Order: sequence, then C-alpha cells, then structure tokens
Amino acid sequence: MGAMDALISSGAHNATTATFIGAGGLASLLPQVQTVEVLVAVSIFVAIHSLRQRRSLGLPSWPVVGMLPSLLLGVRGDMYEWITGVLKARGGTFTFCGPWFTNLHCVVTADPRNLEHLLKTKFGNFPKGPYFRDTVRDLLGDGIFGADDEVWRQQRKAASLEFHSAEFRALTASSLVELVHRRLLPVLAETEAAGAAVDLQDVLLRLTFDNVCMIAFGADPGCLQKGLPEIPFARAFEDATEATIVRFVTPTAVWRGMRALGVGHERVLRRSLAGVDEFAYDVIRKRREELAAAAATGHEEAAGGLRRADLLTIFTKMRGADGAPAYSDKFLRDICVNFILAGRDTSSVALAWFFWLLSKNRGVEAKILQEVEGIVAARGRCGEVEEELVFQPEEVKRMEYLHAALSEALRLYPSVPVDHKEVVEDEVFPDGTVLKKGTKVIYAMYSMGRMESIWGEDCREYRPERWLKDDRFMGESAYKFTAFNGGPRLCLGKDFAYYQMKFAAASILRRYRVDVVQGHPVAPKLALTLFMKHGLKVTLAKRDDKAKL
Repeated sequence: MGAMDALISSGAHNATTATFIGAGGLASLLPQVQTVEVLVAVSIFVAIHSLRQRRSLGLPSWPVVGMLPSLLLGVRGDMYEWITGVLKARGGTFTFCGPWFTNLHCVVTADPRNLEHLLKTKFGNFPKGPYFRDTVRDLLGDGIFGADDEVWRQQRKAASLEFHSAEFRALTASSLVELVHRRLLPVLAETEAAGAAVDLQDVLLRLTFDNVCMIAFGADPGCLQKGLPEIPFARAFEDATEATIVRFVTPTAVWRGMRALGVGHERVLRRSLAGVDEFAYDVIRKRREELAAAAATGHEEAAGGLRRADLLTIFTKMRGADGAPAYSDKFLRDICVNFILAGRDTSSVALAWFFWLLSKNRGVEAKILQEVEGIVAARGRCGEVEEELVFQPEEVKRMEYLHAALSEALRLYPSVPVDHKEVVEDEVFPDGTVLKKGTKVIYAMYSMGRMESIWGEDCREYRPERWLKDDRFMGESAYKFTAFNGGPRLCLGKDFAYYQMKFAAASILRRYRVDVVQGHPVAPKLALTLFMKHGLKVTLAKRDDKAKL
C-alpha cells in the first residue's frame, strides 16, 4: 500500500512538472505566433487595400512594386488589348504607378481632347523629352524621330522642302514601279507557281525597306529578290529596333547596367548597331566622294551620272555660313536611320494587317477590285500586256475606296500603336487629369480605334464605308485618327505612304487572291511598330478575268 502511494505521488509530481514545462514552452512561442499573425493580418490588409485601388486607379497598386505585376501580366498576353481594357474602364485616361525609384510612372490616354491638347494646343509643353531621347539615342542619335526644339525644327524644315519637291516625287514614283514590277510581282509569281506559302509580312517589309533606303540613302540594299536572301544591314536594323524597345519596359538603371556589362539585349543592341553603322557610314563616305568628284568636274547636279534626289544627297550638299559641310557624318547617319525607321515598318505593317483583314472581309475585297477594274477600263485602250499593266499616279489618286479600306485598317491596327511625350511644366488635360512637370504621357492609338466613345458601337468592325461620303474619301481629325500623328509633328511622309500602299495593294490584288494559311496564328508583337508576332503566312491564287470583274 505504501509502495502504491509512493508511485501515485511520484506520478502526480511528474505530471505537474510536465504541465509547467509545457506552459513555459507555449509562453516562449507566443511572441513568434503573434508576429506571424501580425504579418498575415498586414499582408491581408495590404492586399485588400491594393485590390480596392483598382476601382479608383484602374489597376491594383502594391507597395514598392506599384502596378508592375499587372504590367508583367499584360506583357505576357496581348498588351495592347490589356491597355485598351484599362482605358475603357477608366473613361479614356489612367495613371500608371511604376515601382518605387524607377521612371516607369506615366499617364496613359486615348482621349482625342487630350491628344489635341498635347499635339497641337500646347505642343511646346510636350516634347519627346529626355527619357525618350536617352532610351533611343544609341539607335536614333539626334535624328528627327527623337529630337526636340531647334534640332527637330532644322531637320523638319529641310525634309519638308524635299518631300514636296518635284524631283523627290519623281524618285518615289519611279523607285516604286521598279520595286513592285521588277521584284515584288516576280517573287509572288514564283511563289504562286510553286504552290508554296510565303510570309507576306516579310515580303512587304523587304519591299518598303528597299524603297525607303533608296529614298533616304540613295542606295539599294536588295532585300526583295527571288529566294528572299538575308541582308546583313536589314537584319542588323531589325535586331537593333527590337533591342531598343525592350528598354522601355526595363528600369533605366537596369538597362544601363546591362549596357555597361554588355549582357542580355544590350549585347544584341551593341552588335546590331555595329552592322547598321558599317552600312550607313560606307554609303555616306561614297556619297561625299561622289559629290566631290562631280563638283570638281562642274556637274554638281549630276553626281555619278544621275540626278539624285535622295535625302542623304540633299543634306550632304548643304553648307554652313563658312562654306563647310553643314552636317557631320554622324548627323547624316542619324537623319537617314530615322527616316528608314519611319518609312520601313509603317507601310509594310499596315499592308500586312490590311491583307489579313481582307481575308476575313471578302465583300470589301470585291469592292476594291470593282473600283480598280473601273479605273483600268477608263483607260480606253487595248493591247496592254496584263503583267505589264502599271498604274499611273493619277489613277492611284482616284482609288477612293481602296484609300478608305487602308485607312480603316490603320484605324484598327495603327503602325505605331503607342507614342510618348514628356511634359515640361505643370499642365491639366481637358479631361481634368493633372500633370506635374516631368510626367511621361503615353497616347495609345491602338486603343483609340477600339473606343465606342470615339468610333461608335461598331468600332471593332472593319467597315471602310465609315470613311466615305458620296463615294469620296473623307478624312478624320488627326486627333481622332492619329495613325500619322498630328499638329506640327504630322507625318511628312503621309502622302507618300498612302501612295506606296495603294500602288502595291492594287498591283497585288488585281493579279492574286491572297488567302491566309488555315490555322496560322495572328497576334501583334510588342515592338516600336505593330508587327504580327508570327508573320502572315499566305498562299496565292492567280485571278482569271472573271474574278477581276
């Protein structure tokens, strides 16, 4: 019995000891548990607060990273549609809050009132700005595309005079006939005969690249040939533009660090710029030598036996007050590279989207063919070989429905989907948005074409008739249809771009039916211009006489 009592007493003591030890352990864990609870509670509060800001700001804004997570999700999909959705929800304008200590903060707008304000009314307060200029400087230098103030005005004035000269117009018309009838159509004929598919975006890009190089440099890189060879300068130019656009979605400190180390996309940019510069400086050197030789023989207007009207020749001939060349080789390089960028992608990209839209809207194609055949029939002469039928400038001008169809394609798929400005002093947009000095402003042309408030309930439909009145093309305000910019920076090459697109489109459509390969994915690419991410694979079918009528 005594032994039993001792055992019970011992057990009770051990149990009490264990209880005290357990309580002490729980007490020591209590601060850690409370810390976790506080962190969870704070995290939930921050998440709810950030998500609630979607209502007032349009997107969730998180501590430190701002709206960057939403941007990254948008980049992974169709970024332009993502921006459009946010703008529609916010009534046409919203403020993007980037991560702390970055320069990704900006105001994004698709309101025509705001565009007229920044592009015309207060033009001087909205330059391209140092952020844009520094980001593209390695590629574009001091050229017109990123220049401001006197540097921009000087180039704009000289280029404007040239673009309206009779010699320049003759050059653009003759070079286009040569490229379309001696290169483009033979390449398409070979493709059709082989029954093969071809990337029409690539073919059109080669056409416009050769064309704009002839106009800017007075040199023919020869991209558009049978077999579609890879041209080093063209490849380098493409890689350089792609690497440059990556900078706009990368914090400045990061890409500058990558540039210093020569890694990632900055390594690609450095290599590709070397290829661009090699071609450009070689052409410039030869042109200076050519003009010097011509001047020495007293035939300055006929350098090399030809009357040149390209931009490089015009700018190279210019002299300062002391009689010395007005521009350095570096500046000439910048001028020409800028005009190539402006003229290479815009027309080819617009034509690619145009042909894709026609493949989905055969009724529009039929109306274009009817108009073109009517113009051909009005010639009133017979005996012209079909393959050699060349549209004359006055005939191209009369293609009103085709002009409307191309404008409608540009409305939905503008070659430059977004553009950038920077405010130099405090401003207020007409819609009430307050802009502080230094604010970056993004205006989204792609989104504008999808705004019911601008184009009506059928804004997503491809309907060229919206541009016609009594069968005549009627243009829209440059601040509603901003494919060619507006105000003092209105695109100098607008008339040439329309002529180039109409001439090429009519020449192709009269000869071939263009069918997009079944199942081919079509989506926009994140770039300075609205490329199709996967190109445009098509097959061609030769039209018979009945199909044309």
